[in-house]
Amino acid sequence: MSAMWRLQVFIWTLSLLLSLSFAAEGKARSCSEVRQAYHAKGFPLVDVPHQELSGEHLRVCPQGYTCCTTDMEDKLSQQSKLEFEKKVEESSRSVRTTFVSAHKKFDEYFLELLDNSEKSFSSVFKKAYGKLYRQNSVVFQDLFTELKRYYTGGNVNLEEMLNDFWSRLLERLFQLHNSQYHFTDDYLECVSKYTDQVKPFGDIPRKLNFQVTRAFISARTFVQGLMVGREVANRVAKVNVFPACLRALTRMLYCPYCRSMPGLKPCPNYCHNVMRGCLANQADLDTEWNLFIDAMLLVADRLDGPFNMESAIEPMDIKLSDAITNMQENSMQVSAKVFQGCGQPKPVTIGRSTRGISDVFSSRFRPYTPKERPTTASVISMERLRVVWRTMQQSVIEIKQKLKKSKRFWSNLPDDICTKGKLAESDEEQCWNSHMKARYFPEVVKEGLTNQVNNPEMDVDITRPDSLIRQQIMALRVMTNKLKNAYNGNDIYFQDSSDEGSTSGSGSGCTDGCTTEFVYVGTEAPMIGDDRSDERAAAAGGSSAVGASALLLLAMALSLFAMQFGWR
Repeated sequence: MSAMWRLQVFIWTLSLLLSLSFAAEGKARSCSEVRQAYHAKGFPLVDVPHQELSGEHLRVCPQGYTCCTTDMEDKLSQQSKLEFEKKVEESSRSVRTTFVSAHKKFDEYFLELLDNSEKSFSSVFKKAYGKLYRQNSVVFQDLFTELKRYYTGGNVNLEEMLNDFWSRLLERLFQLHNSQYHFTDDYLECVSKYTDQVKPFGDIPRKLNFQVTRAFISARTFVQGLMVGREVANRVAKVNVFPACLRALTRMLYCPYCRSMPGLKPCPNYCHNVMRGCLANQADLDTEWNLFIDAMLLVADRLDGPFNMESAIEPMDIKLSDAITNMQENSMQVSAKVFQGCGQPKPVTIGRSTRGISDVFSSRFRPYTPKERPTTASVISMERLRVVWRTMQQSVIEIKQKLKKSKRFWSNLPDDICTKGKLAESDEEQCWNSHMKARYFPEVVKEGLTNQVNNPEMDVDITRPDSLIRQQIMALRVMTNKLKNAYNGNDIYFQDSSDEGSTSGSGSGCTDGCTTEFVYVGTEAPMIGDDRSDERAAAAGGSSAVGASALLLLAMALSLFAMQFGWR
């Protein structure tokens, strides 16, 4: 009897304890931790109740006992949006900075290279040839002006511009060689038509045109590519937070507040699913982005090729001398062919001075002997150009390394935000799974818009891709095509549909708000024997006639200048 009574008392006591425990479990808990965390976000404490409420009013978070009011849920939803945008901005900062700094650095170095080359040339030749150079300097000044205008986005056809340069040079030299005759403008125009036929400068114009065209096309297209990459990254980083994404973000980031667990982070796979849903359109950019980066690296190889400053400058005096020598040696044949084609010119009138023109020409323009080297000023100028060129080469190498790291950036962005951004909890058991502190079981969906049809965390309309992202995909596709053509020596220029004459910004005629299109122009790398077939070897690091260095380009200008040594 006594034992039975004791058993009944034990059972009654146990039932009482269990009922008290259940009662305690169902009782509303304090919201003190939530109040503290909510206030730390900058929101007023008056919004937060002291004890949990019934949560039927909640539209996003679980509707159990809650520390959230409707107003709090709305504010936390907006806070979720702001924090997500900040996370994307922070995670994409490195790739955006890469293009901003690379564009600025390359552009500055290249323009400095152009300016120093022109100043160096002008200084040396003024001192060496005085009046002779000054009287004909406009031909070369125009050349540098047009080269710079081409690089900075002007609508310049390189092939036509260079051909025009050689024609003008021939006109000047032809008059010096035939100073006993008077030439009208019409006659000189006829003379220029014989440049290709009589080849007064030998093969040098063809070779230098080839080098200049290749190098400037590569440089301009590369700096345009850096600008396009910068603009695409800036625009894509400004995410469009659509309603389903916003609800999922709120549920993941701030519903733990409503459940009195403000410090609880989302489970890793849960975070991945939410981020892949919200950034589905950005991930679709990845394929075209990777092709764009590959094309940028190809053109960078052209700029960082085997044709360095020394190999371009050291033999330049010989090339210049050869060109002038060709003109001197063939002057009679050139004149005869021109007279035959254009007619016999009229002799100069009596009293018009023809004193010593041919003699001056011959004495001024002659090959250097081994002992005749450039002056001290010339050496200093060349050293300065070498310094600039080497700095630019190093810059290209650094840019290439950073570009390689940016591949697959957009498809990796969701995972980077969750892991590198420390948004998710590493412990898969002690994390928020959208309802409670527990493991998250759904599988992680793949990246990209079409794969979000299976995303368990949000409904994504896969039939309506983001229009801004599609525009950036097209911009990358256009730029990739332009880069591939530049690698092969062909030029495609940008045309701003809103302002065809715009050349704002180095390397491009397109500003932030314009739509870029591409059209072919007549600038194609001049052929030199089998040079075109050797392009693959040049790209692999072998030697080729294609100089990617800007100084090669300027070398051409230098060669041109030398041809006026005998002018007065």
